[in-house]
Amino acid sequence: MGKANKVKREMIEVRDLVELVQVLKDIADMKFRDLFARRGGFQRFGESFAEFFRLLEYTEIAHPLVANTNPNVCIVVITSEEGFIGDLNNKVIVRALDERDKHPDAQFVTVGRKGVMKLAMMGVKNTRTFEEIAECGMYETSVMLKDYLVEQVLTGKIGKVLVVYPWPKDLQTVKARVVKLLPCEFIFQKQKQKVEQFTHVIEESDPLDVIGYLANLWTSTKIYEMMFDTSIAAVSAQSQQLDTSLTNVKKEGQLYKMKYRKARKNDIDKSLREVFSSRMMSVSK
Repeated sequence: MGKANKVKREMIEVRDLVELVQVLKDIADMKFRDLFARRGGFQRFGESFAEFFRLLEYTEIAHPLVANTNPNVCIVVITSEEGFIGDLNNKVIVRALDERDKHPDAQFVTVGRKGVMKLAMMGVKNTRTFEEIAECGMYETSVMLKDYLVEQVLTGKIGKVLVVYPWPKDLQTVKARVVKLLPCEFIFQKQKQKVEQFTHVIEESDPLDVIGYLANLWTSTKIYEMMFDTSIAAVSAQSQQLDTSLTNVKKEGQLYKMKYRKARKNDIDKSLREVFSSRMMSVSK
């Protein structure tokens, strides 16, 4: 039973590996459901945030964060730092390069070490990078990125900001999405049809300052939401990778079962032949 025992040990190892990968996949699935449920908070904030603009007709107020004619474009690339995520970051990089074809003179700002490394390998220079997500935290990185982009827009160095990031539609579907972040005139346009019902509004602060503050706040929230989506997309990609690995390991386990049965049969046949030969030799004597 020597060969059969060896194959059996290997079969048990594969079985244990299947159980381990299954546990990791279950953890990834539960984490995805938890993060996806928390994602709804951004929508509720957006609805509450939009209600404020029913008070004033802000669309006629000129502010560079809301409307500008500066042709300079900045492409922000958000990548994940997680491992075992397949080609998730590659999809984002490819989509960002597609956007560069539309805006050849665009500046690149990249969030995440892996994204910085991939773009550097392709000869793409970054104007600014934010690589220490794990060290600084996702929210703090979002605020630093917002501060940088707002400062660039207010000083006239850039006029339009596009963000490329992985967007999770569901557990099985993740797409590289492009979102226009600044200028954010579309927020105010949504409220244009509702402001007529207010005829008298007291303005205690300069409307220009108010709109600048609100646009700044909206930018922070939107960046954090996209980085949060990136973390969800990473978990989704991990789940898909683990699902593929689980399928492959299960197939390998089936092969080892077949090998074990064959090896066990061969060992039994060999033992029977040896016993029969020994018996024949004894009779002949």
